Amino acid sequence: MEHTSSRSGLGSSLSPAHLSAGTSSFTDFLRAQAPELLPGGTGRGRTADIRGGEPRQDVPHGTTIVAVTFAGGVLVAGDRRATQGNVIAQRDIEKVFITDDHSSVGIAGTAGLAVEMVRLYAVELQHYEKIEGVSLSLDGKANKLASMVRGNLDAALAGLAVLPLFVGYDVEADDPARGGRIVSFDVTGGRYEERAGFYAIGSGSTYAKSALKKLYAPDSDRDAAVRTAVEALWDAADDDSATGGPDLARRIYPSIVTITAEDGAVRLTDEEIGAVAEAVVRDRFERPRG
Repeated sequence: MEHTSSRSGLGSSLSPAHLSAGTSSFTDFLRAQAPELLPGGTGRGRTADIRGGEPRQDVPHGTTIVAVTFAGGVLVAGDRRATQGNVIAQRDIEKVFITDDHSSVGIAGTAGLAVEMVRLYAVELQHYEKIEGVSLSLDGKANKLASMVRGNLDAALAGLAVLPLFVGYDVEADDPARGGRIVSFDVTGGRYEERAGFYAIGSGSTYAKSALKKLYAPDSDRDAAVRTAVEALWDAADDDSATGGPDLARRIYPSIVTITAEDGAVRLTDEEIGAVAEAVVRDRFERPRG
């Protein structure tokens, strides 16, 4: 007797590809089975819009992201502002995401595509672990993200670039105190290990990196690194209109994720970040004026 489902349509909508183990890459699976679900994908109502290579001003963009290593870990922090041309599109956008137990990604560039990409990336890491039975190495995670950025090149050429900043803790590091790592990317998918111990991306990155050069201490603890990140974002917001500083009136503070061997990836609460942000603002106002 032919097997049929007791409920109409149950199982009949799944192709054999969905029911087989297949590739350990979820992105490759989507590319073959449902390319329209990829960030910037075409099909089923989506059309490619390749018009020039200048940044598009009619879609929200997110900036600025900073990353800092500290003794025993690493953190990534981002402001909360998204801009659309010269207008503030959103004051509390989320740009920092936990992608697995020991990694996190901050996003800059076209906000919608960036959020889609980092969410797909998190699923990609989970899919790989379920299929292979082990997690990707930290280098493998960075390479996987690089391939996804490279897959967005057509959209980047249309002015819809996405630039992630990857941070992770290497559980296989020879020196656990130096296990925190930072990896940046360009729009072609090139990946670059940032060995200075800090980095920044986005429109405010020039000002943020200038602050980090003066404030960064390799042997600092987590609390000092959090303070350094907030200070750098404040300096970026002071000179870059697309970067939002701590908004004490609305209680909108930067997003910060710390990663250590003991605790893994942890998102700091608004109360923790708010206390640091208020201390930074207070100290800035109390400095002598020239």
